[in-house]
Amino acid sequence: MTENVNKLPKAILFDWDNTLVDTWPVIHDAMNVTLKYMGCDGWDMVETRKRVRRALRETFPELFGTRWQEARDVFYERFHKIHLERLEIIDGAQELIKLLAKSPIYVAVVSNKNGENLRREAEYLGWSNYFDVMVGAADAAKDKPAMEPVLMALEGSGFAPGKEVWFIGDTEIDVQCANNSGCTSILISNGTDYLIQDSDMMPDIKIPNLIYLRGLVLKDGNSIL
Repeated sequence: MTENVNKLPKAILFDWDNTLVDTWPVIHDAMNVTLKYMGCDGWDMVETRKRVRRALRETFPELFGTRWQEARDVFYERFHKIHLERLEIIDGAQELIKLLAKSPIYVAVVSNKNGENLRREAEYLGWSNYFDVMVGAADAAKDKPAMEPVLMALEGSGFAPGKEVWFIGDTEIDVQCANNSGCTSILISNGTDYLIQDSDMMPDIKIPNLIYLRGLVLKDGNSIL
């Protein structure tokens, strides 16, 4: 923990998948349908959680070579069939973003999920109005861990990347993106901390869950926002 915890931020940038909503079952399902179609061995959930980090436009060419666009189409066909009906809110997420929506804090999402799918999920949950902006994969020139999505998310807000901007996510890619852009990196520890080995992926703060995070913006049961 650092002294940043004791001072509220001016802006908060959230990752989406498995930070605010649990989408691992959906990603795992769609990924295995794709792998099977492409003649590859399937992954167990541990492998999926380990290997699905970066945006699809970066990882699929590495996995499937010149057939990556074909694999992309298979993935999204399966994904679109199941992603809304199997969307699950992570404990504490809705209460937290409702609280933040009443505050002067600027709140945005920076995700490596396709931007159209990201905003569709937020609309499905009735969350669209809780965020000032939602930036997904391919919305900016580069995706996380590059800083371009952060710059896009903060554009027009009056805030620049810096320690008064919290970037909250569940993977080393989120930490690296925050660190690349100079924001305070907050990692939700989910049992995959062993993946974080490089210094540029070490978070400023680690927290156990969103319920704990909500406690950082409350004092004695009364909001200090």
